[in-house]
Amino acid sequence: MLKIPNDRGVFILEIMVQSTDIDDQNHVNNIVYLRWVQEVAYAHWKTLGSKELLDRFNWVVLRHEIDYHSPAMLGDKVIASTWIDGPEGPRQRRYVSIKRVSDNKSLASATTTWCLLDAQSGRPKRVTEEITSVFGLKN
Repeated sequence: MLKIPNDRGVFILEIMVQSTDIDDQNHVNNIVYLRWVQEVAYAHWKTLGSKELLDRFNWVVLRHEIDYHSPAMLGDKVIASTWIDGPEGPRQRRYVSIKRVSDNKSLASATTTWCLLDAQSGRPKRVTEEITSVFGLKN
């Protein structure tokens, strides 16, 4: 189970379960949770990053690990909360917790590893305090 820090480093995205999210078992398909993990990560970066940073850098996923705890159903309102760890060179570990709003039930949790890229060259770039400070961290 992920521990959510109680500081300004947590970013929250509200999501409504849509009919297209539902699978043959009548609950949210597991691949949808992966989409939500990516959506909250991108929203976090695009909301907090300046235009200059967004133009200079891109992020790519190196690894996703997802644990499924309980199913979400059509019409559920969920929140995806995300925060990051300190960087390791060009790598940045990100955590995501997905919960149902009505009962605060944990639906899924994920740990993902992202790599920072220079937007022009496409080459990995060390994550510096210029980047981590956007997310509320100090190197």
